[in-house]
Amino acid sequence: MPSRKESVLVVDDDARMLRMIQMILGAEGYQVFMASNGEAALKMLVAENPDLALLDIMMPGIDGYTLCRRIREFSKIPIIIVTAKGNVQEIAQGLECGADDYVIKPFSSKVLAARVNAVLRRAKTWDKHLEPIFQSGDLVMDFAHHQVTLAGKQIELTATEYKLLSYLIHNAGRLATSDQILEAVWGEEYIGEHLLLRVNIARLRHKLGDDSKEPKFIASRIGIGYMFLKPS
Repeated sequence: MPSRKESVLVVDDDARMLRMIQMILGAEGYQVFMASNGEAALKMLVAENPDLALLDIMMPGIDGYTLCRRIREFSKIPIIIVTAKGNVQEIAQGLECGADDYVIKPFSSKVLAARVNAVLRRAKTWDKHLEPIFQSGDLVMDFAHHQVTLAGKQIELTATEYKLLSYLIHNAGRLATSDQILEAVWGEEYIGEHLLLRVNIARLRHKLGDDSKEPKFIASRIGIGYMFLKPS
């Protein structure tokens, strides 16, 4: 059970699915806002300022991908996409649009609650670096002010991206396996979710202007994991 009554915006054009999710999350202690389309969801995001958004992918009008991208234009709110049948392409596309996690239909109440709890837990500030400021070339991570800048320009990271970069920097110069990163950043229940990690690493590299073939910051070891290159 959450320690306080956090809120979740659920967006789905299926009224039965909305009611079911409302019951599941309500039983977990969450306040649930519901929207049946993308336009209504955007208005509710502004009006209610929920702690998390749960978006169905397949909706008429503004689909989940488009809605996710539009939310990311103005908000860092954690986003979970809901996809059917575990379609890998759908999952990857949703994560690339800025989602933090995904849930596959059909899902149990236990799985949905666990995903929501985990994403909200990650969204809380997570800084384990000993020094208040870390610098590598023109990249600066200011842990004291929770900011990342590149060549003096602030980089907008989601809570998950920030936590991922923080973990890699904390272990700069050391190769971390994919499962070690997943456990530290997402939680032990995410061990094995290598697609989730790959897409988030790619998204983070893109924001940092990093080239995977000639990396300045994040190096990969195929089949093993990732390492933040230690500043020389």
